[in-house]
Amino acid sequence: MKDPNGWRNMSTAPRNGDRILATIRPSEQGAGAVDLIFWSNGDHGREGGWRSSDSKPGMVIEYGEPELKCWMPMPDADLDSLTMPSAWEGDDDGELNGSGI
Repeated sequence: MKDPNGWRNMSTAPRNGDRILATIRPSEQGAGAVDLIFWSNGDHGREGGWRSSDSKPGMVIEYGEPELKCWMPMPDADLDSLTMPSAWEGDDDGELNGSGI
């Protein structure tokens, strides 16, 4: 992960509510993908965690730490290229310190 503006270790992700992009690990539910997520301190007695920005009251999409490979800040708006970046497919070991499931 040589690009300072690219994918970063999840341990460095901001837990202040800012929305970020994250690579979600592939699982039995489907292939890996990129999602727009944010850290939520929790509500109604729930513990804090990573939530998809698609979450709605009563329908919370929450990710456990092992489900997330890496993150990057939201890119600046580029009207000529309105697409999500590709999921990071590099080696987890060493570069991301990810343990997986």
